[in-house]
Amino acid sequence: MSNLKQKEKVVAIIGPTGVGKTEFSLRLAKQLNGEIVSCDSMQIYRGMDIGTAKATQEQREEIPHHCLDLVSIDQSYSVANYQKDGRQAIGEIINRGRLPIIVGGTGLYLRALLEDYDFSQAPKDEKLRQSLFALAEQKGNLHLHEKLKEVDSQSAEKFHPNDLRRIVRALEYFALTKEKISQQEERTKSAEKLYHALIIGLNRPRPLLYERIDQRVDLMLEMGLLEEIEDLREQGLQAQSTPGQALGYKEFFPYFSGQSTLEDCLELLKRNSRRYAKRQLTWFRALSDIQWFDLEEYSGASGLNQLLEEIISSEFFDR
Repeated sequence: MSNLKQKEKVVAIIGPTGVGKTEFSLRLAKQLNGEIVSCDSMQIYRGMDIGTAKATQEQREEIPHHCLDLVSIDQSYSVANYQKDGRQAIGEIINRGRLPIIVGGTGLYLRALLEDYDFSQAPKDEKLRQSLFALAEQKGNLHLHEKLKEVDSQSAEKFHPNDLRRIVRALEYFALTKEKISQQEERTKSAEKLYHALIIGLNRPRPLLYERIDQRVDLMLEMGLLEEIEDLREQGLQAQSTPGQALGYKEFFPYFSGQSTLEDCLELLKRNSRRYAKRQLTWFRALSDIQWFDLEEYSGASGLNQLLEEIISSEFFDR
């Protein structure tokens, strides 16, 4: 226990897409003199704002945000890059005497920040990666998913066939190391914790979460998601690139090429978002030391205030 007391405190707010992390994190940051560190693998791209539900300019002026808009869509960016940038942001926040509040839904990025594991050693081969993407375009995502099943059944079971980016990364990793990426992930579980972290998990009953997700997709369209994607395509966004595979973007390439109707693409995005939320919850529940809260039990302004009070008065914040 004494070891934990020597470590700097950070708070992490995690949960599935659409659950309400942004509103909650802003309220908590105000109460605790905090700054927010985004923990989202797609919010690092400039111009990908609406589809990633990035904090607005107004919200960023209210509470400082970090690890947003780090690279353009044609630049590569890895979990090792994020680990370096995120930890630097955390250190600077602590040096200012403020509380780092990590917010997002990318589980691997969270572990990259909190645990002493060096992601920079993971090998990469851009040509191999592009050839795998090309193979998926030629023979379909399911073909690559079957290939992954042959070499790493554990990862194949975890990744949906449409999660092409992660399937390609797992195949690339196996080709270069002859080791399953699932084995590498197992090793990270024993990594030492770098901070004294309070991890808050937010959730809602499944039907209500799915309803919120559907409403958010409709709102994104009203906010100008199609125009955003069109601008990004003019800047060179490709369907098989990492940002092009992002949820909220990949679903609309068939619409722009005249292969699908807008209604079909919207339904696909809603379906993919619901599946993604389910996968996120599965991933997060495998982590230890998360305090879960059902936001439906704290509905309305008074309910949210009650939840904030419960967290702020917890043992974690005892000086």
